[in-house]
Amino acid sequence: MSVRQDADLPHFAVVGRPNKGKSSIVATLARDDTVHIAARAGSTKSTRRFPMQVDGETLYELIDTPGIQRSRQVLAWLRSHCKDAAARPAAVQQFLAEHAGQAQFADECHALEPIVAGAGVIYVVDGSVPFGGDYEAEMEILRWTGRPSLALINPIANSDYVAQWTTGLGQYFQTVRSFDAHRAEYRKQLDLLTLFGHLDPEWRQPLQRAVDVLEADRLRQHHEAGETIAELIYDGLTVTVEQAVPEGAPEEPIRKLLFTRYQRQLIKRERSARARVEELFYYRDLSKSEQGIAFEEEDLFHQENWYLWGLNRKQLLLAAGAAGGVAGGGAGVVVDGMTGGLLGGLATLAGSIGGAVASTRSVLRHADDIARWTVSGVPTGGNRLAYGPSRNANFPFVLLGRAMQHHRAISQRTHAVRETLKLHEPALDWLEDKDKRRLARIFDDIRSAKRVSERRAELSQLIKAWCEAVDASG
Repeated sequence: MSVRQDADLPHFAVVGRPNKGKSSIVATLARDDTVHIAARAGSTKSTRRFPMQVDGETLYELIDTPGIQRSRQVLAWLRSHCKDAAARPAAVQQFLAEHAGQAQFADECHALEPIVAGAGVIYVVDGSVPFGGDYEAEMEILRWTGRPSLALINPIANSDYVAQWTTGLGQYFQTVRSFDAHRAEYRKQLDLLTLFGHLDPEWRQPLQRAVDVLEADRLRQHHEAGETIAELIYDGLTVTVEQAVPEGAPEEPIRKLLFTRYQRQLIKRERSARARVEELFYYRDLSKSEQGIAFEEEDLFHQENWYLWGLNRKQLLLAAGAAGGVAGGGAGVVVDGMTGGLLGGLATLAGSIGGAVASTRSVLRHADDIARWTVSGVPTGGNRLAYGPSRNANFPFVLLGRAMQHHRAISQRTHAVRETLKLHEPALDWLEDKDKRRLARIFDDIRSAKRVSERRAELSQLIKAWCEAVDASG
């Protein structure tokens, strides 16, 4: 795939006053979570370019700029050096030439330089503060550049003054839109690109191509995420760990060790799947955000949280019944009806991936409800003790629920957001009963090593479709 030359790229300078959400707009439209966003005004000190790339091709470029702070002085200078409207763009160029490197107008020069060089203008204001005439000087300066422009009203705290801003901005800009950088859904971002293409005929074709490429890329993201989640669930259904037990050695410490290894292996696999999904949606710095991710890894084996991720007691009994695997039937899948809906009989585990798990007694008491223990002889003496694969009916649903909730949160999140990812509702509430039964049959066949290739492909297709449907459901 060819890479466009910089001179041919649509590029947009994002300008406005300090602390109005310019960097948030850049992060969202460039899909780049490395853009520095700070609550402190004036945190952007110089221009920085953020290309939007897919498969090595740069589709467009966003330029983050410092906040304009001395617009009245700049406009006064321009008016004193310009006699007619036709000379206004040249006057702006002259201002830059005479003030380059001067501290007094450093921010204004940084903001205007890319515009004079050919960038389009995205002017950002905060819709939660009143419109004021003192903004008109900076808007007039931007109009003097003669570049195609649009204004975005970013409602940072609320939308109380959006109507005021819409009226005021409409007198200076060709197009005005309300655009919440933290909540703008995927389609609204593409609509903004299309809109800018209509403002400059030279950019219409490249921006339409950008929209087409991004739509195809979005479909790829969902499909590859679906494949990743399906592989995670397959691993959760088939992982086995084993250890030789010397003749005469006690088995109980080995059982505890194997159960711990089993947990760690699946936790590591889940972590890897999440990292892959985040990478697919261009999150390069998510683990370094202010608070990180609220999906605790040890919760994968925490029974008190299973009702959030998997199925409740009634749902699981119906689904497992359809698969013929209840309480020792079929493949011997465990459905624990004595837990009041918290199915699986898992011990409450403490610590992180590298920390301690539950006590030996608790581990051994509940381990049989998670996976199978098998013991086989070793020709040289002693036994080989194995733990796995999973035999718990709810466990693959828990993996699915956690993975789909993570996918939804990541795919619907804009790159301007820095808060913790949180679970707000049971993860599989959207799943229809017929799909729960179908999944139970798929899971049972994979456990039993029946039609494995066919069932894996079926599982992958189902999850891909559910991932893709996230955009339709919003």
